[in-house]
Amino acid sequence: MGIKMIAVDMDGTFLDDQKKYNQERFQQLFHQMQEKGIKFVVASGNQYDQLKSFFPDNHKEISFVAENGANIVLEGEHFYNARLDTEVVLNALAKIETLDPTAVVLCGRNSAYVSEQLPDDRFEGVQFYYPSIKRLERFEDIRAEQDEIFKFALSFPNINIPGKVAALTTLLEGDLVPVSSGHGDIDLIIPGVHKAYGLSKLCKAWNISPAELAAFGDSGNDIEMLEYANFSFAVENAQNAVKEAADKIIGTNNQESVLDMIEALL
Repeated sequence: MGIKMIAVDMDGTFLDDQKKYNQERFQQLFHQMQEKGIKFVVASGNQYDQLKSFFPDNHKEISFVAENGANIVLEGEHFYNARLDTEVVLNALAKIETLDPTAVVLCGRNSAYVSEQLPDDRFEGVQFYYPSIKRLERFEDIRAEQDEIFKFALSFPNINIPGKVAALTTLLEGDLVPVSSGHGDIDLIIPGVHKAYGLSKLCKAWNISPAELAAFGDSGNDIEMLEYANFSFAVENAQNAVKEAADKIIGTNNQESVLDMIEALL
């Protein structure tokens, strides 16, 4: 059975450490994928508005499983978004504060939201991943925004992240699931709403089987996706648990390894 869909994580996988990729080479491969009827999907924890900026010429021909599966855009059209109850959001915020994260981002369909008190340097760091962003005087003001919140993004010093994940798991009591997204960042996702969940919705829409899916990743939020796909690849710089979940380990994100493997698959 051949491959009908290729899904790639971005940071640390498709993108190099300078947040770039070989655009000319990708364009050639993308045209080959189109000719063969293979769907190319970006599966990332980041915001859709940020992700599409990496593909200025053809983002409307690409589908995006953004926000770890909580917001799906199918070739330029909104397809699906998850939603958290406001009380769950506010309750989680109160618990998160006890761990003293350096940044807390509420992720919604219309915008991301941070506290007005977030220092400017941290705000700029967050804004790279969430270009559509608003400051709130108090997080409780989120009610007035009438947005659909579906994820949290937390930042911590990059020390003992597994310990932070364990502490958050205990604190949140199953309301949200913490997953590492690399470099000290932890996403809090709705239980069951992960990248594999998002890809399964696209598989159903396109009548594609997981047996016809290839996926690439590097961080904890990629594990379900790699387990879901029949052809799964971890980059050499991936976390150990991610390498264990993948069928094959390829070169690092700085070596065009994902493009090399896509070319081989084609």
